[in-house]
Amino acid sequence: MINFFGLCIQNLIKSLKYLFSGQLRWSSVVDKAAEISYDSLPISLIIAFIAAVVITIQVAKQFLMSGADTYIGGTIAIIMIREIAPGFVALAIGARAGTAISAEIANMQVTSQVDAIKTSKVDPVGYYFTPRIVASAITIPLVVLLAEFIGIVGGMLVSQGTIHLHPARYMNSVWLWLRTKDIYISLFKASVFGVLISLVCATQGYETHGGAKEVGNSTTQAAILSTVYMLIADFVINLIFYIN
Repeated sequence: MINFFGLCIQNLIKSLKYLFSGQLRWSSVVDKAAEISYDSLPISLIIAFIAAVVITIQVAKQFLMSGADTYIGGTIAIIMIREIAPGFVALAIGARAGTAISAEIANMQVTSQVDAIKTSKVDPVGYYFTPRIVASAITIPLVVLLAEFIGIVGGMLVSQGTIHLHPARYMNSVWLWLRTKDIYISLFKASVFGVLISLVCATQGYETHGGAKEVGNSTTQAAILSTVYMLIADFVINLIFYIN
């Protein structure tokens, strides 16, 4: 685990050098953004909507019984923006796009395509990693922003349908509770998760050697490691910004 973390740091440094060297092709970034975030948009929004709906169903009746029904909107907004949207979206994208990144690079490694890049005097880490890392860091926060909106609207619809809470009261609670800081932290968290997904999965794929079996094992390991690293990062970010 420690050795792998060191490899991730080394690959991140190489990717940053490649980025600032001016060799990065932005058309490649756009292509990877489509593969990573755009193609994962439906499943990410569905997960965010269902999560918000389930949470609203769980808390709406209890809030109504205690006379705190006007706080439902604020509660759902805080839960979605601080934790559910960035966490669930990142997990969904990691499971879909992260494993694809690992499998793609692992296949290139075992079929000697990486060696072919090296003979062209091109840094394979920068060439393969940087477009994916940049695309994830930029576009995953945008997916998270949409997921937060969908989740809040989903909570409003469910609270209106179950306990007949007026949308105006729901949204008033959202505006009273929500802070701009929460949105900024949420987007920062999503960007960090995006970097981790691409970096960890690409590193795992790059370190694959052998044949088709190893590619499959590497893909599974990438999904596990990216989830673990995201949870650790989530804990650290919450500790930094919300401890006081």
